[in-house]
Amino acid sequence: MTITLPVPTPDATCCAAVTGGVLSIDEAERLAHTFKALGDPTRVRLLSLIAASEGGEACICDLTEPVGLSQPTVSHHMKQLVDAGLAVREQRGRWAYFRVVNDALDRAAHALRP
Repeated sequence: MTITLPVPTPDATCCAAVTGGVLSIDEAERLAHTFKALGDPTRVRLLSLIAASEGGEACICDLTEPVGLSQPTVSHHMKQLVDAGLAVREQRGRWAYFRVVNDALDRAAHALRP
């Protein structure tokens, strides 16, 4: 059985380009939160592992070995990515499954474009 994970809808207020004018305090805080989450190489690797997984989703149990970290540490990193809106989490029994939010990555990239 295939379960589709929900994808948050884009928030137009978060999409202003940094070079397109002065950002509001809220916009700057949202962008900083996103980039802080992406500022850790392990988190970037976790996003790439999830995106490259079959069906574009991965179980937490499949993410620990490739990054060489314990499950609690990987869970901490994934919580940071979910809190930043870069991934979504779905609980299935005792395991958490994650999917990358491509729109969030697109918005972060757009924020840096002139």
